Amino acid sequence: MRLVPVYTTHFGKAYQADALEMLRQLATDSVHLVFTSPPYPLRRKKAYGNVTADEYVDWFWPFAQEIHRVLRPDGSMVLELGGAWNPGSGTRSLFQYELVLRLGAIFHLAQEFYWYNPSRLPTPAEWVTIRRTRVKDAVNMLWWLSKTTEPQADNRRVLKPYSRSMKRLLRDGYEPAMRPSQHAISEHFQRDNGGAIPPNLLEVPNTRSQDEYLRLCRNAGLPIHPARFPRALPEFFIRFLTQPRELVVDPFAGSNVTGEVAEKLERRWISIEINGDYVAGSRLRFGPDTAAA
Repeated sequence: MRLVPVYTTHFGKAYQADALEMLRQLATDSVHLVFTSPPYPLRRKKAYGNVTADEYVDWFWPFAQEIHRVLRPDGSMVLELGGAWNPGSGTRSLFQYELVLRLGAIFHLAQEFYWYNPSRLPTPAEWVTIRRTRVKDAVNMLWWLSKTTEPQADNRRVLKPYSRSMKRLLRDGYEPAMRPSQHAISEHFQRDNGGAIPPNLLEVPNTRSQDEYLRLCRNAGLPIHPARFPRALPEFFIRFLTQPRELVVDPFAGSNVTGEVAEKLERRWISIEINGDYVAGSRLRFGPDTAAA
């Protein structure tokens, strides 16, 4: 049976559905970017659902196969994954690396990114704050995987403002020379390209305890999704890997931050979330401009 969206916007469609069932209904080679944060394999079960680290690779594999099918040849998948600790131990699970190695059978690893959240709480408490034998875990991995070796991407769409020293160099000039590291600094370094190329370390605090989504959910008596990433994460990759009117899909949409950002950037989007309350709450992100299917 053909699934219908719960609501639509000018650019997007939001579905309450099983992600695998919905992905199977998308056309082959139709999606430019899949940006998603699947449920983490956490020690404690969460309301939004999660499997153990030992089960994770086999659990995710059917989704990966469908994502590979629906992506265009120049399309990309970006997975935001938090790490996991082995139960009863101050050691890390290798599930992420096992998953990426498995995904390497059908995808290319274009690049790995690191999301540094400076406001993250010190966890796991047993090892960080009680025994004091580990440091705060403050980085999540984002794996950029592509269907072919030449995915669509343009770092000029995500340039950062120049530093004060770079602005001074552009203003005052620089004498071309060989650095002690044996890297040659040529006159090309004096060209103003509109901004600095960003690194693959993204420093983005996740401190929002009060925003419009939270307020509207509370007023409507709807549960708040507990694992919301900041808007800056999908914005970076949507700008970097897609152009306006192209299609972005989030198969584990939660509160649909991805769709909200895609809408503002004028990208078409599809969100898929199995929990009806979370879908209802996500609709509040778009104000009165949504329409029932």
